[in-house]
Amino acid sequence: MSQDWNTKYGPRRVRRDPPTLDEAIFAAIGITGDQQQQAEIAAALMGLPLETVQAEVRKVARSSARTSTHVIAGEQGAQRAVVVERKVVRRFAAGKRTGT
Repeated sequence: MSQDWNTKYGPRRVRRDPPTLDEAIFAAIGITGDQQQQAEIAAALMGLPLETVQAEVRKVARSSARTSTHVIAGEQGAQRAVVVERKVVRRFAAGKRTGT
């Protein structure tokens, strides 16, 4: 799928690709936690039959259940973000400068 238009430098074309099934499922997981709703959202994004997408959503759910995630709960069960930053120390190889 592409769209052409003319500019003073000549014709220009923009390529527009629909999302992949994995991308659509990832987006649906970000919206809701229910697998049935995830399948419906991904099927609507892709224009695929619901049965096909449901099978892929189940596969993704099984594989993501195997990976462990760590959530740090604060007071009264509220989740908080943990940011780990690495500070880079710059060391110069040049020796000490002495005045003349």
